[in-house]
Formats: sequence, C-alpha cells, structure tokens
Amino acid sequence: MSNPAISYAHITRVTDTLVTATEDALAAEEPLEIRLVHNGQQQSITVTMRSPGQDEELAAGFLFTEGIITQYAAIKTIYYNNNVATVTLQPGITPSLQPAQRNFLANASCGVCGKTDLDAIYTPVSKTTSLIKVPAAILHELPASLRNQQAVFDNTGGLHAAALFNTEGTLLHIKEDIGRHNAVDKLIGIGIKQDLDFSQYGLLLSGRAGFELIQKAAVAGIPVIAAVGAPSSMAVKMAKEWDITLIGFLREGRFNIYHGQEKIAL
Repeated sequence: MSNPAISYAHITRVTDTLVTATEDALAAEEPLEIRLVHNGQQQSITVTMRSPGQDEELAAGFLFTEGIITQYAAIKTIYYNNNVATVTLQPGITPSLQPAQRNFLANASCGVCGKTDLDAIYTPVSKTTSLIKVPAAILHELPASLRNQQAVFDNTGGLHAAALFNTEGTLLHIKEDIGRHNAVDKLIGIGIKQDLDFSQYGLLLSGRAGFELIQKAAVAGIPVIAAVGAPSSMAVKMAKEWDITLIGFLREGRFNIYHGQEKIAL
C-alpha cells in the first residue's frame, strides 16, 4: 500500500566517478486548508504545509491546541477532500477564533506564522498539576525506540516525529510530519479523539523544542517534554511559567533538565 507521506523523484546519483540513474524517496509536502463550519457559517481558518495523511487528526489537533475548541466532542464531522479538511462543529458550539487568526499561509517549519499581533501567539493555558515521575533510565531508551518506529523517516530522512510515552517507556502513539508542529497536532488530535488523560504521558520530540511545541503540549496538559535537540530560550521560559518539565539534548546517554527536575527519578 502506498504511503501518501512519501513521494518519488527520478535522480542522477553521483558516487565518486560512478553516475547512476535511479529513484529517490522524498518526504511529501502539500498544503492543507482547514475550514470550520459552525452555526450555518463556513470560513477558512488556515493553510499549512504538511505531510499528507492523518489530516483529520491534524485538523482536530490544530483546532484544539489553538484554543478554538476545548474538546473533541465539539466536532460533529471532519470531511477531507482534495487537500481541504472541513470541520463541522456540533449545533450550538461557538468556536473561539480570535486567538488563531492568521493572515497568510504557514510553512512547514512555523507553528505561529501569520498571527496578526504579538498577543495572538499565546493560547490560554493552565499550569500542569500532574504528579507523574519518569525514571531517567526510561528517558535514555526513548530516542532509540522512536527512531526504530519512524517508518517514513527510514525512507526519506526528511521528517520530524512526535510521540506520547508513559512512565514505563512505552510509546503510545507516534506521528511524523515535515512540520514539527504538525506532528504534535496530529498526536494531540488522536489523543483528544480517544479521550486520553494527557497528564499521565510525556511528549517526545525528534528535534528541537520551540515555543509553539511547548504551548501545544501545555494546552493538552502534558507535564513532561523530552527533545532530542535543543530547546529555545522562549521554550524554557514558558516551560517554567506553565510548570512543564523540559528536557533537551536527550541522546547518547545524557540529557539536560531545563525545568522540573522533580518529575524525573534520577
């Protein structure tokens, strides 16, 4: 079965003096427009560049992490056709649209592009209150577990991954996308659909941890974030404000704790 997240191109491969005509796997990138239907009105919410596939989860996760809806039950239907995901809300549901207003297309690397003013980058978030405790030994095992299950990355080498993990080191869900914020939205989208208790899970990121990823996790109530790459200064600042345990440079048997050491069993 073909994977919509993978595309193919005819290339000329040069190795030293050897020239070969062959085919190469690419991470597919296409636009997705998310439309919202509520109280008989339809409007376009955003256009984002993403890896095709799991678009219903991406649309639901985006609406949730942007604060437009507060639960999956607010959604009546999600209809996908030709790179457009149309989300129809239940009768009587009024979405909160002001925080999410955007005025241009968001590219695959940007989770807050197009916001109309500085205040609009923030989504209402409450501090986490989870008492979760993650053993350090479990954290050390997570990058290899994630890498072993990155199916599309194995073929293309061009995708980010996000996963939910528990205190036993089990990866519950793994999502890949050319945009790291999209991977997190897909992950949270399936989580709210399954009514998961996010307070019992950590978020694992295959790359760096930026502000927009911390905020998405905070909206869901995820108490621990572990990134293989580096966190940004804004990510650390908001992790402290929202009391999220933030770990960076999780690789090769080491990691840095930037906030929330009490949630890690050292």
